[in-house]
Amino acid sequence: MTRQSPVLKSLMSRQMEMGDVENLQDMRHFRMGRDDNDIAWVFFHRQGESVNTLNRAVLEDLSRVLDALESQPPKGVVIRSTKQSGFCAGADIRDFREAASPEVMIDELLQGKVILDRLESLPCPTIALVHGHCLGGGFELALACDERIAIDGAKFGFPEVQLGLHPGLDGSVRLTRLINPLEAMTHMLTGKTAYTKKAKTLGIVSEIVEERHAKAAVQSLVKNRPQAGKNGFLGSVMKTGLGRSIAAKKMRAQTAKQAPKAHYPAPYALIDLWEKHGGNRDAMSKAETHSFAQLMFSETAQNLIRVYFLKEALKSSADNKSEFGHLHMIGAGAMGGDIAAWSAIQGLTVTLSDIENDAIGVAMKRAKAMTQKRHLNSMQSRDAMDRLIADPKQNGVKKADILIEAGPEVEKIKKQIYASVEPDLKTTAVLATNTSSLPLADIGRSLKKKGRFAGIHFFNPVASLDLVEVVNWSGANKVTMERSRGFIGQIGKLPVDVKSAPGFLVNRALMPYLLEAILMLEEGVKAETIDKAAEGFGMPVGPIELADQVGLDICQHVGDVLREQLDTPVAEIPTFVRQKVEDGHLGKKTGQGFYKWKDGKAQKDEPGTPADDAQDRLILPLLNACAACLRKDIVGSSDELDAAMIFATGFAPFRGGPMNYAASRGHKDIKQFLSSLSKTYGPRFDPDPFWQA
Repeated sequence: MTRQSPVLKSLMSRQMEMGDVENLQDMRHFRMGRDDNDIAWVFFHRQGESVNTLNRAVLEDLSRVLDALESQPPKGVVIRSTKQSGFCAGADIRDFREAASPEVMIDELLQGKVILDRLESLPCPTIALVHGHCLGGGFELALACDERIAIDGAKFGFPEVQLGLHPGLDGSVRLTRLINPLEAMTHMLTGKTAYTKKAKTLGIVSEIVEERHAKAAVQSLVKNRPQAGKNGFLGSVMKTGLGRSIAAKKMRAQTAKQAPKAHYPAPYALIDLWEKHGGNRDAMSKAETHSFAQLMFSETAQNLIRVYFLKEALKSSADNKSEFGHLHMIGAGAMGGDIAAWSAIQGLTVTLSDIENDAIGVAMKRAKAMTQKRHLNSMQSRDAMDRLIADPKQNGVKKADILIEAGPEVEKIKKQIYASVEPDLKTTAVLATNTSSLPLADIGRSLKKKGRFAGIHFFNPVASLDLVEVVNWSGANKVTMERSRGFIGQIGKLPVDVKSAPGFLVNRALMPYLLEAILMLEEGVKAETIDKAAEGFGMPVGPIELADQVGLDICQHVGDVLREQLDTPVAEIPTFVRQKVEDGHLGKKTGQGFYKWKDGKAQKDEPGTPADDAQDRLILPLLNACAACLRKDIVGSSDELDAAMIFATGFAPFRGGPMNYAASRGHKDIKQFLSSLSKTYGPRFDPDPFWQA
């Protein structure tokens, strides 16, 4: 008998009390029993893992479950997960690294499809009872069932496009036949997640229930099996080649705005196979298999799979023991307020203070909006807002397990803040600053307990960017650094260790990129043309738009710090930028910077054609700065650096990170091009000694 997880015990004991499940059959990754209505309950609990994922062993175990169900069919079958995280997170990505060839991958997919086809062909109603995430291969498993019941909070989606892939176990076939095919294609092409209510509206799930009503909902569906839904007139049109051809043309145009085919081939491959084979299930299934296998071995997919494992490595670096219960946040500006809101959403009690009461009020409104954007239901939103407490008198300082300061980037002000709160802090509390550039030794030297002081540097917008720099300095002790990483993991972010140095890692690498773009702007190149050059390389937004998002005041401050403190040439901030800052034209947050902003979007004209050297002028300074950070041990490894730049700046993920790109391009080539640019534009392009080594 395999060991039962606490969650599995809870689910099974609850159903045993209801007289549901008897004579449980124990397999490696599934347990199965029948209730007193002759409904088979199949509990999915991948052994040795905290999350359910699919691999060959799991599917073979499912095949054994189907053997039993086929030999003695019940009146209905329910599949549900025992994991707290959800139904199934998809395929086990670790297996993707072990695939030997497209031919081997095709064989693996065909074996999996046979098993899911057997589930679909059972003579009794089959139901996926879903809580939490139901993604990728897990969604394909659920789609092979006749019906899906969602526990409130469930979410469904195909995120394979984020790995340079598309569904591979007939997900594209089943979803386009279950719901509006245009909606189905949109979700697969974008990786969008359908949360509970949206999934019901689309027709993915039959019912939304609370856990206590799940049994009754299952019995009702088994007894009153609903008739198969119809896609209506639009579905009929999409069965025709002409209808799909018209829709596919529009899909390609929309996809091209977000993901060029040269960089991300998977969406276009999915459109092609649906356009050509969408009217023939067997042909589409076969095409999906071969397309998936070919994409798996593309450079894009291999790099994006690498990025997935970079993310997992950062997650594992956070020793998340959930020891922090109370955060006190000083500074209710855009950064401080959003850090506070995010932490409250993640379950911490948060007290928020600022010398301006109005700032706290604005932060509370932003927090409410954040709960809505995170798709929290009304109860979850209410609970999060209850945990976020306006605290103008700083009563929360004495209770805090961790205090984060996000005040102005002025050393004197930060020292005044620490002097006022340090006497009231618990002896075990971590004291942290969210400074983006100030040396920690300078602002921490006046502390009485220097060992508990660290940098915890978030990026804007907090809710969207996962990376957080955990900044070490000579005065911090090892426990403080470990606990700081643990805090970042506890609130669902990705920590990367960096040393206290000018700009730390991300801003140090990003600023030469932004500054070069600003210099090109000063030369008379259109902002839109500069952004087009960077986006052509694969950046999610161009550097001019990004500078507006960061804030021109922040760019100016960090640029000045780097110019003053680095021993390598740094471009001077142009006078016209300083004038914009003086005039209050700071970018997105003020509605005008390099661009005018309306409803959160930069207002752009048509771009021109970038110069031949435009991409190298932008990207190579960034690579040069990354190389310097590695050479000076500001970050521990090229993998950590790649992860940091991807998850903090959006550096072209399909390239696998700046140092991965540098390796594929060749260090010698980079050194040669930097030397050429240095002769043309000046010493700011001088190659770092790293490239010679």
